[in-house]
Amino acid sequence: MAAKKKRDAGPFEALRPLKDRMKAEEADRPGKKPAPRPAPPPAKTPAEPVDEALLLHRLFAGVQPLDRSKGSRVAKQQLARSPEVEERARRGHEAAQAEADAVHEHLRSLVEGRTRFEVNDDGRRVEGRRVDLPMDALRRLRRGRLPVDSRLDLHGMAVSQARGQLDLFLRTMRARGERCVLVIHGKGEHSPQGIGVLRGEIAAWLSQGSSSEHVAAFTTADDREGGEGAVYVLLRR
Repeated sequence: MAAKKKRDAGPFEALRPLKDRMKAEEADRPGKKPAPRPAPPPAKTPAEPVDEALLLHRLFAGVQPLDRSKGSRVAKQQLARSPEVEERARRGHEAAQAEADAVHEHLRSLVEGRTRFEVNDDGRRVEGRRVDLPMDALRRLRRGRLPVDSRLDLHGMAVSQARGQLDLFLRTMRARGERCVLVIHGKGEHSPQGIGVLRGEIAAWLSQGSSSEHVAAFTTADDREGGEGAVYVLLRR
């Protein structure tokens, strides 16, 4: 039975004593240092907490938010317009507004001129006044009690020329601060059928249209100043 176990141990079983003896000699050899032990792994330091606010600040430093209150097209147009362009646009707007205001004022004055005058014409004498002018002022004008500051003679002029001259004259005199002027239109003695063309137009010009803007009242002049061939005109202040 023992012989059978020896055979089962294999051919290397006889070398085991030699192996054990070599290990013992190796351990007893002088100067032999034991194999160094492996160094322990470094201790892990706890991770510092992350400051999320500081991290966001660093990420978005220098970033400017977009203005979404206006469309991108408007924003681009604003960036493209220089101060010179802005100034020209402002002046153009002011000029257009001033022109519109002047037109409205002219239209208003035309309407007021047609509706705010009382005119009387008996074929010989003519007079008119704004309804807000006291009657006493018209009486004084009618009696020639106001000094005449300047005169305009329309004799021999065509209707269109006379109307333009009258408008220019009244505007200029009013701008100078004059108060009473004399307009000589003629009696029409040398006109066909003895009818003065300007005499028939003068009341309409003074109570309507652009000339009426400067008129407070008018009346046929005194005989010493031309009588039925002229009118006193009281200018507005």
